[in-house]
Amino acid sequence: MAAGTLYFIPVPLTEDTSPQQVVPTEVVQQLHRLRHFIVENEKTARHFLAASGHPGPMRELALSVLSKDTPNKELSKLLQPLQQGIDVGLMSEAGCPGIADPGAALAAVAHHKGIRVVPLIGPSSLLLSLMASGLNGQRFSFLGYLPSDKVERIKTIKGIEFDSRKQQATQLFIETPYRNQHVLEDLISQLQPQTRLCVACNLTAQDEMIVTKTVADWNKSPLPDIHKKPTVFLLLA
Repeated sequence: MAAGTLYFIPVPLTEDTSPQQVVPTEVVQQLHRLRHFIVENEKTARHFLAASGHPGPMRELALSVLSKDTPNKELSKLLQPLQQGIDVGLMSEAGCPGIADPGAALAAVAHHKGIRVVPLIGPSSLLLSLMASGLNGQRFSFLGYLPSDKVERIKTIKGIEFDSRKQQATQLFIETPYRNQHVLEDLISQLQPQTRLCVACNLTAQDEMIVTKTVADWNKSPLPDIHKKPTVFLLLA
């Protein structure tokens, strides 16, 4: 029996954005053909499925959970339906699965088992912010999360700026939303005046904000309120 296909399905970045606004029709059609899903959060996944107009009764859809706390030994179990020839959709809580997301580990196991992995088109906060930033889009690095400890975070920020200047590469990173304001304040206070900093907040939402300025210019006006708002930070020294 041929194995099923594992589809990586992007979902909207914010709850107030409908699937029809950011997900191509062809992706929604593929989504509607699936009855088995691996999801990061069952509640938000069911909300997305219902908002997409999925034709299947919600109670009859099979949802398994893959979170950052899922042990590696459980990954093979999640792939069992695929080994029985059933196609499965993988969904992150927001954006593209597999990028800064536990889906990456599942994809690795799927490749090891010879299961086909198909990425579908949809919103990625990292690519959208890079596209609009005006920074170097030919050489860039995504660094994940900064340290939560302030001393370590400042040390890391200085290292990121050094690497950006040396490589002439854009550096992207994210933070837990409730620490966003602290990170922004540290960036403004620690980076060199001519370093360009982009703050991309609430992407695809009605109050989306994408602003790129030198640190010197950021210091000339009050900082935006990005507390508890999903944000991508980008800098180019």
